[in-house]
Amino acid sequence: MFLGQFSCVAYRKTFEKTLAMATYTITELAKEFDITPRAIRFYEDQGLISPSREGPSGRNRVYSARERTHLKLTLRGKRLGLSLSDIKHLVTMYDSPKDTEVQLKSFLEVLAKHRASLEQQREDIEVMLDEITTHEEESQRLLEIVNKAKING
Repeated sequence: MFLGQFSCVAYRKTFEKTLAMATYTITELAKEFDITPRAIRFYEDQGLISPSREGPSGRNRVYSARERTHLKLTLRGKRLGLSLSDIKHLVTMYDSPKDTEVQLKSFLEVLAKHRASLEQQREDIEVMLDEITTHEEESQRLLEIVNKAKING
């Protein structure tokens, strides 16, 4: 059993080392996350990811496992509807020393703020839908009057 545990630990360390050394091209990441290379460059311009550069004049972007994780977190934040500044704050926290309590509290604050915004939007939408219903009913009533006038007149 001990040998099996050792093999598992050794394998995990080798896997983690390999993962840490893994690099990706912009094309590979674009395909993996189903986004365009232009979107990845945009996130780079926003400071959310920072690939290293290789090749003549640094033309080729090389993304580490860390940058891949940053991109994944960025896309997750985008799906949640977070602002780029909120996403950047959360990605920066991800790189900071692992004080999980502070990170979780900060994440909860961001989510609470976003929830409040979405709930306000939902309330605004409900008001607009009620107004549309009122206009539809009034228009339907007027149309019936016009149709009755045609029949009787």
